[in-house]
Amino acid sequence: MKKSKKSQKGVTSNDKNKGMGKEKEREKKSSSLESGSYNYKMFSFFNRKFKINEVEPPSDVNKAFSLFTDEGSTHMTAEQLRRFMSVHQCEVSTRLEDAQNIIEQVVNRRHHITKFARHTLNVEDFFHFLLSDDLNGPIRTQVHHDMSAPLSHYFIYTGHNSYLTGNQLSSDCSEVPIIKALQNGVRVIELDLWPSKDEILVLHGRTLTTPVSFIQCLTSIKEYAFVSSPYPVIITLEDHLTPELQAKAADMITQTFETMLYYPESDLTEFPSPESLKYRIMISTKPPKEYLEVRSKDASEDESSPKDDSDASESDQEDEDFKSLQAGVSGYKRLITIHAGKPKGSLKTALKEVTDQVRRLSLSEHQLEKLAGSHGLDIVRFTQRNILRVYPKGTRFTSSNYKPTIGWMHGAQMVAFNMQGYGKSLWLMHGMFRANGGCGYVIKPDILTRSADELFDPKATLLPVQKTLKVKIYMGDGWRLDFKHTHFDAYSPPDFYTKIFIVGVPADEAKKKTKIIEDDWCPVWDEEFSFPLTVPELALLRIEVREYDISEKDDFGGQTCLPVPELRTGFRSVPLHDKKGVKHKNVRLLMRFEFV
Repeated sequence: MKKSKKSQKGVTSNDKNKGMGKEKEREKKSSSLESGSYNYKMFSFFNRKFKINEVEPPSDVNKAFSLFTDEGSTHMTAEQLRRFMSVHQCEVSTRLEDAQNIIEQVVNRRHHITKFARHTLNVEDFFHFLLSDDLNGPIRTQVHHDMSAPLSHYFIYTGHNSYLTGNQLSSDCSEVPIIKALQNGVRVIELDLWPSKDEILVLHGRTLTTPVSFIQCLTSIKEYAFVSSPYPVIITLEDHLTPELQAKAADMITQTFETMLYYPESDLTEFPSPESLKYRIMISTKPPKEYLEVRSKDASEDESSPKDDSDASESDQEDEDFKSLQAGVSGYKRLITIHAGKPKGSLKTALKEVTDQVRRLSLSEHQLEKLAGSHGLDIVRFTQRNILRVYPKGTRFTSSNYKPTIGWMHGAQMVAFNMQGYGKSLWLMHGMFRANGGCGYVIKPDILTRSADELFDPKATLLPVQKTLKVKIYMGDGWRLDFKHTHFDAYSPPDFYTKIFIVGVPADEAKKKTKIIEDDWCPVWDEEFSFPLTVPELALLRIEVREYDISEKDDFGGQTCLPVPELRTGFRSVPLHDKKGVKHKNVRLLMRFEFV
């Protein structure tokens, strides 16, 4: 029986400012090894010794090596590696120079040999290459989607209440989560603006959250906007300001961003493309209320009333102040590129309303679910030209999130998430935006942008299978390098198993599970699963490794989520991440993907 692990937190390679330095950590790990084994102390009476199994290439890897090398040869040349990449891995653009570069890197890592000493791989080198996620990862790492379509044709990586460090009610507001979001590729930052005398503060209104200054947030956005992606950053403002402070906000925005700020000369009839907006920042919010027109009307009526000299002087000053204020608010309105606002009528009417100007509409997750049941096609049609933002319901006080797929199925570009937490929903968000090189913009599939008579119906259930994804999971490795040897179990090596999910349209959702491999830091499953897909364009592959525990909840061993349309076929090294989405240094799986 296993001992509770809750009090036995292991030291991982991702822990910062804790424990010892890297050298001491390596020494501690090696001290737990004796003659190729791990020692576990049992009840303080005796030691249990477990042999470390040497990681060996699976039989499929050996077969592939033999297939692409000369008969009887023990080494693979650069030309043979190039052919393997082109034929088996379907990377047809691989050049001989690319293969030579891979060989040089692998040989140098494994043998510390200079690049001029060896130009071939043995089978162990070949296996090492296949397990290296930086050389043989599961998806492409470069931007490769068409970036010249209107913004409304993309899913955009979107944050909700981007300034909060924790829960929605009492956590601190800070520029730090904004910086972190931008570093992780988020392209839409939300700020709630509230007045404080003559200052502008960012905070979650009517809560106990502590504020951060608006100018501090703007400065941080300017500094970090394009560290991870050159494509445009959109700032959505929830504006609770007075007209005077709106004018002040406009000055802050223009002075901070200068030429980085994009705004059109007139209202947009079509959104510009991400490509045309590289390194630009845009504002999206509701235009200021048109109360100024009423004020002007009142002022004109007052002119017809008789005034003495003192009244006239006072009135002239008021007129000057009013004109200055009007100019300030007009300047604020001019900066708004993506106009937002609540519909004048019902939501159903707003979705069907056809206007020349494009706009943004915001719905809570609950509103979307309700509308999707009866007006799904109208939502898809609306999002072909306009932008739909979906945000978490107000009762998610702990900064949890909802399932994002319903928004994407209906073409919603801005599925806004609380980025400061973690959980399965956020893992799905991470997975979607690993696509297209992680640039924060993922082009929507054709089914969501094509003509009205071919419009995708999210409610359709009897859809034909378009393709089948075959997933083979061979093995896992790296936990013994990233975790203390008693992290999962005080008395023995871990018992790992893997769960594999398809997340997408309801007809495609599925779950599979491998067998449990007992007492092994390098589990070998060698199992294959098939997933028929009706809408592969919207499917995500979620992978989660667990460590079986007979006495309590199974321990977490790592996770990842990958966009199915981006999967590269053949053998692939799949790196795993912790619960917060931070990549482990060494933990990865060897898998194979195939579409039939």
